[in-house]
Amino acid sequence: MRLPDLSAARLLIVGDVMLDRYWFGDVARISPEAPVPVVRIDRCEERPGGAANVARNVAALGARVSLLSVVGDDEAGQSLQQLLAASGIDVRLHVDPAISTTVKLRGIGRQKQLLRM
Repeated sequence: MRLPDLSAARLLIVGDVMLDRYWFGDVARISPEAPVPVVRIDRCEERPGGAANVARNVAALGARVSLLSVVGDDEAGQSLQQLLAASGIDVRLHVDPAISTTVKLRGIGRQKQLLRM
């Protein structure tokens, strides 16, 4: 399948951005308090999510992309701004101290998603 040439396209992505955070670890046993796995976290990753992920994907296809959204004045908002700064996208994030940046945390063990918060 051949992808269309998007190099002449200019797109404005407007929507909710979020920080996708992943905790990777090993599961060695089940908790004695409840029938749930005990995960020892050994690696963390963060990626732009929501509209920020859409913007990165469209930019990867060759389009010129602008992203317009709102983040909180918090650590997650700062991380998201840093991740997007290197993306080649025209990023316009309004920082609103009255809100919290959405974070979706996923715990991964034995190549399986164990939880999402």
